[in-house]
Amino acid sequence: MSLAFVKYHGTGNDFIMIDDRVQNFEHRYAHRITSLCDRHTGIGADGLILLQNSDDYDFKMVYYNSDGALGSMCGNGARCIVHWAKELGIIKEKTDFEAPDGLHQAWFDKDEVVLAMADVRAIEANAYGIFLDTGSPHQVCIEKRLEGLDVTGKGRTLRYDVFGKEGANINFVAPAKDGGFALRTYERGVEAETLSCGTGATAAALAMHHLSLSSGPIVVLKTLGGNLKVSFDFSDGLYSNITLTGSATAVFNGLWL
Repeated sequence: MSLAFVKYHGTGNDFIMIDDRVQNFEHRYAHRITSLCDRHTGIGADGLILLQNSDDYDFKMVYYNSDGALGSMCGNGARCIVHWAKELGIIKEKTDFEAPDGLHQAWFDKDEVVLAMADVRAIEANAYGIFLDTGSPHQVCIEKRLEGLDVTGKGRTLRYDVFGKEGANINFVAPAKDGGFALRTYERGVEAETLSCGTGATAAALAMHHLSLSSGPIVVLKTLGGNLKVSFDFSDGLYSNITLTGSATAVFNGLWL
C-alpha cells in the first residue's frame, strides 16, 4: 500500500509529514521510518512527523527521529506542522495543539510561524558551557568562531561521552559579525549536524542571556539554513513567554511505494 506524504523544511531542518488522523501509520509503517528518512534510498529527512487527531485540541504532533525512535520536542518540526495544519484547513491563524512535551500555542506573523515554547528555569553551568532543556535537552558550547569547527566530531563526542546513552543535542554558538549569534547543532537521533534546530536556537538564546552575552529580550540565531528569532521575558530566574519564530516551507508531496 502506498503512503502519501508531504516534505517540509523549517530553515533547512527537513521533515516527512504524514496525515495520520486515521491513526494507522504506527501499526503499518513505524518499522520503516529509517528507510523513509534515508537520503539515498528513501525520501530523505531529519525526522518524520505524524499529524493526528486530538481529543481536546486542534491536533496532535508525534515526532520520530530519523533513527526510528520517538523523539522529544522539535521546534522547527512544530512550526512546520502548524503551517501544514493551516493548509489542510484544520486551523486558521492560531492554534492550540499537543506536542511531545505538552500543550503548545502557535500563530502566524505574515509568512512566518511563531511557536510558544515551555517556560525554562533550570539552567546549569558545566565544564563545557551551559545545559538546559527547552523541550529537548541541549548543551550550549561557546566558541570564538564556527568556521572550520568539526561539529559532527566534537558534537558526537560530547553527546555520547558526556551525556551517555540518552544523550543531548550539542550546540555551538559564536557572535555573528553583523549582530546576533551564529549557531550550529549536532542532533541526537539524527546523529549528525543539521542545518537548523529550533529547540537548539531557543536554548542558545537563553544561554547567551544567562551568560550576559546578550541583553535580550529578542535574540537572532543564524543557522546554516536561515535565521530564527527567539524572544522571551525574564524575571526571578524564570524565562517565560518564550517564542520561536521562523519560516516553514512545503517542498513537495508524493507517494511512497
